[in-house]
Formats: sequence, C-alpha cells, structure tokens
Amino acid sequence: MNKIHIEKNSVQETLIVPLFGRKMCAEKFPELYTDTSAKAFCEKLDYDFSELEKKQDTFFYEFGALEAAMRQLDMMWEIKNYLKKHPNATVVNLGCGLDQTGLACDNGTCHIVNIDFPDIIKIRNLWMPVHEREENIVADIRNDSWMDQIDGSRGIILFASGVFHYFKTEEVKALVLRLSQHYPNGCLIFDTVGKTGLRLMMSKILKNMGIQDVKGYFCVSDPLKELNWSDTINVSSKGYMLGYYDMKSPGIHPSHRLLARLGDRMMKMSIIKMEF
Repeated sequence: MNKIHIEKNSVQETLIVPLFGRKMCAEKFPELYTDTSAKAFCEKLDYDFSELEKKQDTFFYEFGALEAAMRQLDMMWEIKNYLKKHPNATVVNLGCGLDQTGLACDNGTCHIVNIDFPDIIKIRNLWMPVHEREENIVADIRNDSWMDQIDGSRGIILFASGVFHYFKTEEVKALVLRLSQHYPNGCLIFDTVGKTGLRLMMSKILKNMGIQDVKGYFCVSDPLKELNWSDTINVSSKGYMLGYYDMKSPGIHPSHRLLARLGDRMMKMSIIKMEF
C-alpha cells in the first residue's frame, strides 16, 4: 500500500511535530515514556524526516521531544483520573490528528471518539482501524453539529492537544461556552502557552521544519483570570512540563529539567482543566 503523503506548509504538516517528538522521546527516554504507535506511523508517511533526524540528538530537539511526550502524559493523567470516577464516560479527542491518547487510556468500559477534518480522519481510517468502543467523526470542532452525535450522559472528558494555539481567542471561548452548556458535569482539558511561548513556537519550532504559512493566535498568561468566562465553569491549571511528573528519569539531563522549569514559569506552558 502506498505511503500517506503530507503536504508541505500546511496545518496537516504540524501533525508531524508532536508525532516525531513522541517517537524520539520513546526511543531516548523509554523509562519515562512509551509509544510504539508513533514510530510505526512515521514509517507509513510519505514525508522527508531527514532534517529532523539530523537534529534529533541536539539538546533543544531532545527538549522538543520531551515537550510532546509530557503533554501527552499530562493529558493521559487527567483522562485516567476522570475515568476512575466515571468509568463509562466518553473520551473525546478534539482535533485528534495522528494521536491515539484516547485508546492509550482505555479502561475497558469507556467510549472513545476522535474528531478531525476529513483528510485526517481518512488517514486514521486507513491506517488506524477503530477498536471496540471507538469511533471517528469528521467535523470542524468549531461547528456544533458533532455534539449531537456524542452522548455525555455517563460522563464526558474532552481534550485538545496542541490544537487551540491555531484558534482565535473568541473561537476558543465560544467553543468552551457551548461545550459547558451541552455537557453539564463534563470536563475539558487543553494546553496553552503565554505570548512569548506562542511566538517562540511559531517562529522557531515550525519554521525550523520549513512550515511558514501557519499562524498561531490563542495564548494565555494568567489562566484563572483570562479564562474566567462563566460562573458555572471551574478553571484550574498545572505546569505543562513539571506539573504532573518530575522528569527525573534516566537520560534526562538536569539542563532539560531547568529548561522545563523555565518553560512552565516564563513561557507559561500550562495544562488547563475546565470542569462544567
């Protein structure tokens, strides 16, 4: 079967950043992080990884790999914690890309939903056959239509990993308010960075990959203040890099942890939890 082609300078190409990062992290820091699917999926893509591979042993690319892995570990921590109280809940991956976080959190009774644009779901359907209690939905998550297809009556936790950076603030706010109304007692998890962090992400990380026409908009420096959008939504946050795990694993240099601390404090890298 032919490999899947990824267009250059597209939002689709931004999926390569966390995917390759997870692959790198699983190879370099297996005691901290495991992800067999990332390596397998990279091998199925028609994409030139040579430039990334040349840099993968450098300090900053190693840190980039840790960023992608820590974000997924954080999301998984919150999902698994929610499922302890709501074992039959629905786990919804908003803008799922090539990510299998939902499946990695499967407790044997939850329902898993992956949502993304047609081209992404086409790739998933081709190379990631859905498992029992899992389904893929084609939709723009900013459009409400998909909400009517998902039952949240037994609990629901929605998460967006590396997605909201590309939305405008008013779009994120509108989506959050609609979710809170549609899924009372539900929970939403997503990652954010501050203005400096977003500027660094757009100017350095993406451009280092040759991605030039993708813009970032949504950033948050003070989550409790800036995301106070409704009296019915409880907002909390933790550091993206060190808020859940101490990163004291073999192979992780003290300088990695120092940069992680700076990322959480100065770049305002955060995991946001909103309880409806």
